[in-house]
Amino acid sequence: GDDDSAKSTDEAKGLLKSYPNLKAIIAPTTVGVVAAAQVVTDANLIGKVNVTGLALPSEFKKFIDNGASQAVALWNPIDLGYSAIYLAHDLAVKKEEAKPGATLSIGRVGKVTLDDTNSAAMAPPFQFDKTNIEKFSKIY
Repeated sequence: GDDDSAKSTDEAKGLLKSYPNLKAIIAPTTVGVVAAAQVVTDANLIGKVNVTGLALPSEFKKFIDNGASQAVALWNPIDLGYSAIYLAHDLAVKKEEAKPGATLSIGRVGKVTLDDTNSAAMAPPFQFDKTNIEKFSKIY
C-alpha cells in the first residue's frame, strides 16, 4: 500500500476478495498493518484471517485486543538509537573501520557483522502480543 492508508485499505480488501481462503496478511509497514487489521475487523474475519507485520504498539493495541492479530513486531527504537550513536562514536573517535565482513561492537546490544553492502541488522525485531502490548503501547 505504499505507506498510504487508503491504498493499503484497498489492497487488503483486494487480497480478501481475490483469495477467499486467505489465512494471513503480512504488512511490512506500520500504516499497512493497521489498514489490514481494520479491514479484517470490518469484514468480521477475526479468527479467520490473522494480520501481522511491523506496527507501533500504541497504534495497533486495539487489534491485538480484538483478536485481528496475534502479534506484530518492531525494532526497539531505544536500542536502535543507542546502537547508532555507539557505532557512530566508535567510527569517528576510535577510528573503527566499516567494511564488508567487519564485526563491530554496539555496546550492551551486542555485535553486528557488516554484509557486502556495509549494512547489518541491529537485532531481531521485538514482538508485541497480548502479554506485553499494554505496557509497550504506553511507551511508543
